[in-house]
Parts: sequence; C-alpha cells; structure tokens
Amino acid sequence: ARDVEGLFHHVGNVARIRAGQDPEIDEGLLDALAIIMADKKLEPAFIADTLLPPSEADIAREIGRDVDPDAIFRARAALRALMGLHLNKALSSAYESLASRGAYSPDAVSAGRRTLRNVCLDLLAATQESHAIGLAARQYRDADNMTDRMAALATLSLHDVPERAAALDDFYQRYKDDPLIIDKWFVLQAATPDPKTLDRVKALTSHAAFSMANPNRVRSLIGAFAQGNQTQFNRADGQGYEFIAEKILALDPANPQLASRMSTAFKSWRALEAGRRGRAQAALKRVADTPGLSRDVSDIVQRALADS
Repeated sequence: ARDVEGLFHHVGNVARIRAGQDPEIDEGLLDALAIIMADKKLEPAFIADTLLPPSEADIAREIGRDVDPDAIFRARAALRALMGLHLNKALSSAYESLASRGAYSPDAVSAGRRTLRNVCLDLLAATQESHAIGLAARQYRDADNMTDRMAALATLSLHDVPERAAALDDFYQRYKDDPLIIDKWFVLQAATPDPKTLDRVKALTSHAAFSMANPNRVRSLIGAFAQGNQTQFNRADGQGYEFIAEKILALDPANPQLASRMSTAFKSWRALEAGRRGRAQAALKRVADTPGLSRDVSDIVQRALADS
C-alpha cells in the first residue's frame, strides 16, 4: 500500500499531475500487486487494503499547493483503470472465488472476503468494460446483504451508464421507509465525481425525502457534496463554492452549529490553484460579509480568511 502511495507522492509525478498528465506507472508495482493477490497466505482484508490507491484528498494534501482536483481525479482514475486491466485475470478469479456460498455472516473472516471481492469488482469496473458493469449490476440485483448491495451501487455510481440510474431508482423504492439507509442514498449521489452532480444535488434538495430542517439529511446531501466530492465542490467555475455558501447562509439562522461545520469544507482553499483559490475566497467573503452572521459561522469563516 505504501508503494501505491509513493506513485503519487513522487516529485516527478506531482509535476505531471499538476500539468494534467497521467502519472508514470512503474510496471514493477503492478507486478508486485499481482504477486500479492496470488499469495494464499495473506488475509483478504490485507490484500483489499493494498489494492486501494490513496484518496483524492490524501493526494491533494501531499501535493500541498497549486492543487487541481480535476487533475488528481484523472490521474487516480487512470491508475485504477490500469490496475483493472493489468490484474484483470486475477481480479476476475478472486471475484468469483470469493462469492459467498452460504448464509450471510458478519464475522471478521467473512467481512474480509466481502471487502476484497468488492474491491475487485470496483477495479474491474474501472476499465469501463461492459462485462464488468454487468457484474456490478448483477451483484446489486442479487445481493443478500446491504454491504454487497451498497458496494455494487457505489461502483455503478462512478459510471454514467443506464445501470446506474436504474439501480439508484430501485434502491430508493426498496428502502424509502428506512431513514438511515436513505441517508446513504443521498451521500452516494452527492459524492459522485460527475459534472452533472451539482445539478443532481440541487434537484435532490426538492426531493420528497429531503428537508433542510433535518440535520441528518443536510449532512447526507449537502455535507457529503462539500466534504466528500473533491472535483465537484472544487469546480473550476466556482459554482460548487457558491452553492455551499448559499446553503451555509440558509442554515445559519436555524442551526449555526451545522452551518459552521459546513463552513469547514473551505479550510484548504489556500492550497488550490489560483483560479479556484480566488473563487473559493470570494465565496468565503460573501458569507463573512453577510449581516447577522452567527458567532459559530463567523469564527470559522474569519479564521479561514485570515492571513497565514
């Protein structure tokens, strides 16, 4: 896992990511991952962890300045797709062999097997091959537990395919009477790294299951967009910042604690590249200059705007 992180943290690759280029891939790393997958002595949970690249937020923190979230997303997606292609046979074999043959069990061994199987599915789908998308759709449909169904839905959510829309609609109909599960449904859509996501989030604020008076729903939709969607909150056109600033101001009179927590999404704005940095700063100033702002929000925003 540390070697995968090193791929992104290498000085040369930081420069390539900043330039909008894919990182250079060490074939030895891919071969090493293949060896790890073939090692029967290793626990499935360990193998799953090894196959996970660092998150977009982690990569951004390592780069540290002039961060372009779109470039990071493209580089990470390219690596995942390459892993899916290079390890395709091993991933496919593991996915099939790890299928549960009995009743669902929450024990650690079974949980580790499910985790690895779902990581394999996600990497196979990263290639965008129709067969892999079909596997995810089938797993969603046939799953006998929430872990596998949610994992398949999360995989489908990364791809603009008809199966994604069908699964999202089906999921809501299945679980619309369970508030905690519907919170997850909102989170998944808000965190989708897709140029259409902001419009989708705006539309979902008018959904029958959403209310600005429900803190859990606000966190699940608006909070998940601001805190968990690096590319779409940090849109180059600044619309993600404007949307969140608007929602902070709407929340502040009734729930300043929640509004202040939402404001922390801007905490790393100084590390962004110049265009995004200016737009994020403008959104923060819009909030800071609003009359009657609560002390909670004012504190967070003023600290964010203060000189280093």
